[in-house]
Amino acid sequence: MKILITGATGLIGQELTNLLLQDNHIVHYLTTSPIKKDTRDNYFGFHWDIKNNQIDVNCLEGVEVIVHLAGASIAKKWTKSYKVELLESRTHSADLIFELLKSQPNQVKHFISASGTAIYPDNSTAIYDETSQVKDASFLGDLVVKWENSADQFKSLNLKITKVRTGIVFSNKGGALLEMVRPIKMFVGSGFGSGKQLQSWIHLKDVGNLYYFIIKNQTEGIINAVSPSPISNQELTKAIATQLHRPLFLPNIPRWVMKLILGDMHILLFNNKNIIPRRAQDLGFQFQFPTAKAALKDLY
Repeated sequence: MKILITGATGLIGQELTNLLLQDNHIVHYLTTSPIKKDTRDNYFGFHWDIKNNQIDVNCLEGVEVIVHLAGASIAKKWTKSYKVELLESRTHSADLIFELLKSQPNQVKHFISASGTAIYPDNSTAIYDETSQVKDASFLGDLVVKWENSADQFKSLNLKITKVRTGIVFSNKGGALLEMVRPIKMFVGSGFGSGKQLQSWIHLKDVGNLYYFIIKNQTEGIINAVSPSPISNQELTKAIATQLHRPLFLPNIPRWVMKLILGDMHILLFNNKNIIPRRAQDLGFQFQFPTAKAALKDLY
């Protein structure tokens, strides 16, 4: 099978690409840098320029599935201009692919889009699964709604649509976990606020396998890409310290301090959401790392 991936050089994109290539699938990927195009066995790069609405039409040749992972990182300070980039890098890129599919003959049957758990409101008592209809009114919540709307437009082309709402990805190659690990390694780690806020996460290997599972089973609809065991910020901080054999002796950092440092982005550290992967489990997906302890042991 031929699969076209955007964001193929990101954490999830690299993990998924490796899984597909191991099983002899052919991967086409889109890159904004012509000099970074890589062509090797079953792996072919194609150029696109989202801002100027340019895309190499050859990227569609023989492709049956598109996995749309492209999007600017949320782990940067959210200035007014960067908030625009966060949205447009996700929605305008999807629009460009949509217009290409409308204008070119193709064999695409399935459009799979990354999405985020930020769509669910901050709530200390609710349990969210894929049937939950409530939407968070924050900037990130609104971004995810628009992100998913950009995926839904592909329904008009009679494609299967999947939206993968992904929690914090645990990896030792980058991402949020690495930022938590660094201060703990340096003996200055601590929790945030009360530390009671639940954080929904998933091991990089599990999220890569889940995307591959969706491709193989042609799964449609919303999928929560989170482990079955959310963990509080305090428990996660302790688990990292235990795995790294580091002490924790500093008090938790107050919310107002992180707001001064990070601005609006500080909400990522303090949101309290209990999100479960009901559909993935109902469909028979098996998590390799269902607990944070198992994930951290594998990574560190």
